[in-house]
Amino acid sequence: MKLIVQIPCYNEEATLPQTLADIPREIPGVDEVEILIVDDGSTDGTVLVARELGVDHIVRHKRNRGLAATFRTGLDACLRLGADVIVNTDGDNQYAGRDIPKLIAPILRGEADMVVGDRQTWHVAHFSRGKRMLQAVGSYVVRKLSETDVPDTVSGFRAFSREAALQTNIVSPFSYTIETIIQAGKKRMAIASVPIGTNGKTRNSRLFKSIPQFIGKSVGTIVRMYAMYHPLRVFFYISMALMLLGAVPIVRFLYFYFAGNGSGHVQSLVLGGALLSMGFLALMVGLVADLISFNRQLLEFILEKTRRLALQTERWANREEQECAFGCTLRQGDFDDHQS
Repeated sequence: MKLIVQIPCYNEEATLPQTLADIPREIPGVDEVEILIVDDGSTDGTVLVARELGVDHIVRHKRNRGLAATFRTGLDACLRLGADVIVNTDGDNQYAGRDIPKLIAPILRGEADMVVGDRQTWHVAHFSRGKRMLQAVGSYVVRKLSETDVPDTVSGFRAFSREAALQTNIVSPFSYTIETIIQAGKKRMAIASVPIGTNGKTRNSRLFKSIPQFIGKSVGTIVRMYAMYHPLRVFFYISMALMLLGAVPIVRFLYFYFAGNGSGHVQSLVLGGALLSMGFLALMVGLVADLISFNRQLLEFILEKTRRLALQTERWANREEQECAFGCTLRQGDFDDHQS
């Protein structure tokens, strides 16, 4: 059983040492614990610090690509390195690394495909009351839309089984937290949540510049992901709203028409007809989007199979290379003995 802890990093030279120090290197039920740093185009000494502290693997982006892309790069790297369980944590030492054994326990017991650490935000001292309220409301919305029961949906401290990682496809340019939960819920993965500790605040978030920006991007991600999995439902609601709005001026026109004063209210008929037409078009768009959604599911299935095949092929190639190197060493040794 191999566990790889991946840490997306962007200019984390000051906080990375403590983050690494908190990660246990020996965990009951795990044979190997390795650490992978995904450097997202850092301009400071993050990579140098990681090397000095004995990080096992370092993957680098040549320029900053954002948290979602960095997380996706980390998952792919961990899978290639043969991880059976993948833990994601932040480089700013927000999450308590000592809770990793607790985090992966449901996966080791075979009870969960993904485990999300619950920070219990109402008890985090450096969270303002407003931020706690936003976390609670946002998590509630995501729980309802994803049909899951995750208390802290934007927590980045989470664990994935190998199977869950193979089925996860990140398309959001903003963050992976909400998207992975909605995906997991729609794919009927087993999701668990465990309470975890947090450390003191070390810096401000680099993911967003203001609360309104965070809300806007989060809402955009939620709507996009929900529409991806339920396009007909989304466009049906839009269609019904437009048709109901269109029915109001039409009813108004009919009222005046039958009252003998319809000539002065033709604009209501025009407006209502336009809204009804828009509603019908929205419904047609929903039907087409629903068909595209089925094609997307097929593409995800093909992508998963291709990923499995590529990893298996790579593993075989590495094994053959190692066997060849071992055989060549033996033959060289035999030749040296004969010469002596």
